[in-house]
Amino acid sequence: MSTLAYDAGRLALMLNELRLPTMARLWPEFAQRSDKEGWQATRLLGALLEHELAERAKRRIERHRAESHLDPTKTLATFDFGMVPMVSKAHVMALATGDSWLEKGATVLLFGPPGVGKSHLGCALGHALIDAGYRVLFTRTSEIVQKLQAARQSLQLPSALAKLDRFDLIILDDLSYARKDQAETSVLFELIAERYERRSLLITANQPFSGWNDVFPDPGMTVAAIDRLVHHSTIFEMNVESYRRRTASDKQTGRRRQSSSDNHQEGATTMTG
Repeated sequence: MSTLAYDAGRLALMLNELRLPTMARLWPEFAQRSDKEGWQATRLLGALLEHELAERAKRRIERHRAESHLDPTKTLATFDFGMVPMVSKAHVMALATGDSWLEKGATVLLFGPPGVGKSHLGCALGHALIDAGYRVLFTRTSEIVQKLQAARQSLQLPSALAKLDRFDLIILDDLSYARKDQAETSVLFELIAERYERRSLLITANQPFSGWNDVFPDPGMTVAAIDRLVHHSTIFEMNVESYRRRTASDKQTGRRRQSSSDNHQEGATTMTG
């Protein structure tokens, strides 16, 4: 019995059966070190379990990042806080831990014109929260609205909303592009109402609340949606010049300077000749 218990093949089978792939991969090396260095059994077992748990956490984060649909390039490390001085980096970093506001189903609202980094900041917070162990979904508002309306038409809306509960945070990007002339936008209100004080939302919008009558089918629904969103919320107003417009302007200015420099050098060459 003792021989069987320590047979390498049998150990590998048992570890695979228990779904401990990291321990199955590492135990021969660790056992050899243990025999050589005289480890106690508890140290050997503890080391193997620590590696198993670390690898399991890493795989879980990788799965959650894949399902989130977040842009992998839009992280806190690549976000330029200098471009939006009204956004407190310290406040954002506090939100990135997720602990207090996600527990009470609070909301983060990012307002500002196109191109100021709202989607980037939303994605960056999403990545940080995944690293902290939470589940996040990033979606354009129009896309999730269409999916929920399709679920409603097939009498599956409650089930579809329930499935979204697995996400601690849903990032609704570009809410302002949803329009009330699309009959399905009323399901957006149902999503907001369903998650109110239970699960968190992060919303980016080009228009302030005063322009949201263009989003929901009637003024009463607009008021009710805003009331739920602002009850437990953090609001960032990113009212700066578009980053994309600024970049394009800088490039154009650079080309003009280069052209002026080239003309000046050409003129100098002609005079010399």
